[in-house]
Amino acid sequence: MADITALEEQIAHLTRTVEELSDIVARQETELAIATRRLAMLMEREATRELDAGGTVPLADQRPPHW
Repeated sequence: MADITALEEQIAHLTRTVEELSDIVARQETELAIATRRLAMLMEREATRELDAGGTVPLADQRPPHW
């Protein structure tokens, strides 16, 4: 009977740990989405600033002219 009780306790601890980790992952997903949106806004702002300064819009997906 003691073995069953020990296993039940272990299952309870593991269940709590999984729930806590699930909450952490959900929070991190939200934080990552916010950071991604902020980064996109900053990149757009910087591209606009460069364009207003007389430069060209940076195109990171294009090869340099010497290739």
